[in-house]
Amino acid sequence: MDVTLNIWVLTIVGLCALIAADFFIGGRKPHEVTTREAGIWTAVWVALAALFGLGLLWMGEGQASSEFFAGYITEKSLSVDNLFVFILIMTKFAVPTIYQQRVLMIGILIALVLRAGFIAGGAALISNFSFVFFLFGAFLIWTAWKLIEEARGDDEDEEFQENRFMRMVEKRFPSTDQYHGTRLTIVRNGQRLITPMLVVMLAIGTTDLLFALDSIPAIFGLTQDPYIVFTANAFALMGLRQLYFLIGGLLQKLVHLSYGLSIILGFIGVKLFFHALHEYDVPVPEIPTQVSLAVICGVLVITTITSLTASKKARRAEAEAAVGGGEDGSGQDEDSLTHAP
Repeated sequence: MDVTLNIWVLTIVGLCALIAADFFIGGRKPHEVTTREAGIWTAVWVALAALFGLGLLWMGEGQASSEFFAGYITEKSLSVDNLFVFILIMTKFAVPTIYQQRVLMIGILIALVLRAGFIAGGAALISNFSFVFFLFGAFLIWTAWKLIEEARGDDEDEEFQENRFMRMVEKRFPSTDQYHGTRLTIVRNGQRLITPMLVVMLAIGTTDLLFALDSIPAIFGLTQDPYIVFTANAFALMGLRQLYFLIGGLLQKLVHLSYGLSIILGFIGVKLFFHALHEYDVPVPEIPTQVSLAVICGVLVITTITSLTASKKARRAEAEAAVGGGEDGSGQDEDSLTHAP
């Protein structure tokens, strides 16, 4: 897709306008986000992403439209996995409920800026070195295997581990342990201190960059157009705050999510290998974007259905076990009463 500087500028200005509208309408005043509010805003962001993709199709960019939808769905599904870590971060820093949406909004904006630099670097590497596709493909397949190993392990005691950048910030900059509204810094006894609000925002933004290490190569496996990569990431991230409040309780039920993501990453890794071989004139088939989109959507639908079914069976088994235990206890009491002197 031929994207001029004017289109880039208009796109960034448009995205900034949407972010500003989101902030002034729903995020300016600290408050507890209801399920209804989160559902409405989630629908709005999904609708905006759909309109953008359909707009590309209307402009005659059918291939770009398919690549955008494939990239957006992939980034959105990988972003859902980020929410698990966001919950851990919120818990570790004991963020009050009314401030959580502000933390997520600023943290995600930091993540978007950092990802933009990551995308620019990835695009530069791909345009100059074709062998990078082999590296990206191998990394995605390795990540897919690690996801399977993690899914098989016991992560009930998982805790958020601060990255090196966060440890450096907390070590070099004096801070306070108490929240002071939405303020990022305060002055106490003539010394400026950073508040936990700033620390947790940085934690959200910099931790997301670690997830970009697999999500960015994954989308480059679907399209090499930096414009599509950036816009797909932007729309996926900007609706993540509302999704956090909408499906926070549902995350624990998506027990097969890691398996689904591993299949998607593995598939894209193989696709990258095929593309890399094709770049070196090896006669291998190229996997069309439409096929990739169908595989991604199919895996996510199947994973969601099997996850909810498994969770329902687990809850039913727990309920039956609880009822059975209660009956045994009840019978035991009756028996003791019968033989009581």
